[in-house]
This record gives sequence, C-alpha cells and structure tokens, in this order.
Amino acid sequence: MYLGIEIGGTKLQLGVGTGATADLVDFVRMDVDRAAGAAGVLDQIAEAGSRLVASHDIRKIGVGFGGPVDMTSGTVIKSHHVTGWDNFAICEWCARTLGVPAVVGNDCDVAALAEAKFGAGRDARVVLYVTVGTGIGGGLVIDNQLYAEHLPARTELGHLRPGLQCVGTDDIVEAQASGLGIAATFGRLVDTSDDASVAANLLERTGLTSPTEFTTKEIAALAEAGETHAVAAFGQATKALGWAIAQTVTLTATEVVVVGGGVSLAGEELFFEPIRRHAATFGYPPLADKYRIVPAALGEDVVVHGGLVLAA
Repeated sequence: MYLGIEIGGTKLQLGVGTGATADLVDFVRMDVDRAAGAAGVLDQIAEAGSRLVASHDIRKIGVGFGGPVDMTSGTVIKSHHVTGWDNFAICEWCARTLGVPAVVGNDCDVAALAEAKFGAGRDARVVLYVTVGTGIGGGLVIDNQLYAEHLPARTELGHLRPGLQCVGTDDIVEAQASGLGIAATFGRLVDTSDDASVAANLLERTGLTSPTEFTTKEIAALAEAGETHAVAAFGQATKALGWAIAQTVTLTATEVVVVGGGVSLAGEELFFEPIRRHAATFGYPPLADKYRIVPAALGEDVVVHGGLVLAA
C-alpha cells in the first residue's frame, strides 16, 4: 500500500491505495488553518499520517504540494498561500516523522499523472492536464511519466504571454483566464461601461458593494443569463486559454487535453465549447483532428490519486 497526501492552501487530504487503481481503502480530509502556517499543517499530517501508517502496510508516501517543488531533492520551494514552507525538506520530514520514504511533486503534476492513468486521459500516450482555478497550472504526462520532472517548472501554460506585445511578467494567460483573471476582467468592463446604471443594477441585485467582489461562479451565472459584461469576460478568458492550449498541443502533439479546476465547472456551453473552438483557430492544422479537449474525471481526490501513482 501507498499513502497519497495533498497539501493545498485550503484543504489537506490523505488517502491509502495501491496506486494501480483509482480505489482508496482509507481517506482523511481536513481543512487547512492558514493562520497556523506550515507548522499547523505538519501537525495535522503527523497525527493523521501516523494513524494511517500504523493501520496499513505503507511502503512509500507520495505528496502533491500546492506550489513549486524540487522533486530531485524532495523539497518544497514555496507556498503562495500558507507561510512557513520556504525550502522545506518535506520528504526528509516524512521519513523522520512517519518512518516511511517519500516523494513529492507539484499538485498539478501529480493530478496530471492520475488523470492520465485512471481518468479522462487513460489509454492515451501523451496527456496534457490543465487546472483552471484561482490560477492556471499544467502538467504533461508521456507514457504515464511526468515530463521533465527534474526541473522546478514545466508545462506552465498559464504563464505563456499571449502576444509579442506582452512583455510584462504579469501579462500572461493566467491573468485573463484564471478565476481571478475573469473576475478582474468583469470588474474592469463593468466599471468602464458607457452605461453608468449597469454597475448600480448589478450591485442592487446582489447586495455587493463593488463589481470586483463577484466570484467566478456568480459571473458564470450572469453570463448564462446573457449579461453582456459577464459574457465578454468569459469570452476573453476562453480565447486566451484556447490559444495557450493550441500552442502547447502544437509543441507536444498532445492526444488528450484534460481540463479541471473550479472554473471548468462553468460547463460545456460557456467554457469547453469556446475553448475547443479557439484552440482549433490557433492550432496547427495537421494536428486539428489528433487531439481532444475533455473535462477532468477524478474530482476533488485527484491529487491524492496522483500522489499514490507517484509513490508507486
């Protein structure tokens, strides 16, 4: 048996399985207390992990961490959400605290492994996994192996700069197509609308005080109802993401592009159909019918499954 651990900015999940199937024989989910920092998360892992190791014949631990990691040294480089993780030797800590050797990968990369092996990308040789949430991450799996796993970053399509005019380090696909990017675009469009009543009407309907307070889910609902600024915000986001996917497919000849994350829950009409259309527009014609863009299949446990695959 193996132990898969997901360390995120808001949740901590631990699951036990063989790494050969998507079945879990034990599972624990906890909320992360950001105020307690990395030390608080480590206390949670020590308590729950010790119980799971004692209850099962755990041979190795696979950790999916929500931030950049050095897989070769088994070190967390940084968390953008929880303090105290800078240059932390997580694999050494696991061996010392839980008595089991460990490996670590970025959460998006290990999710890519899981979707390639058990999920929407199974049976394909080259699988690109894209998660679209607060930010945008990517993972490339070739023959069930992570691409360039010795490097600190790879397949970061959210950090592509969409156009020769994009010279700033923040002028990236993520700034347009992530959940935060969609919210920022929507707020900007409403604030600069020629019709001053637009913002007032929206705020009156929702009880909010500023267009920047809308969540992606709320903006999606407005777009489905035909609100023009919400439609435009999602239109810009899906165009940028479709462009980024097209560039990545052109370079990697990906067979299946699996898209997950909270923003992808906006659904087929608002999210997936326009992404496929824009990817076709910007893609390399000889590869036009050689790949598919599909929703992720493994749900909220995907990083835990990926940790098990990584450990196995």
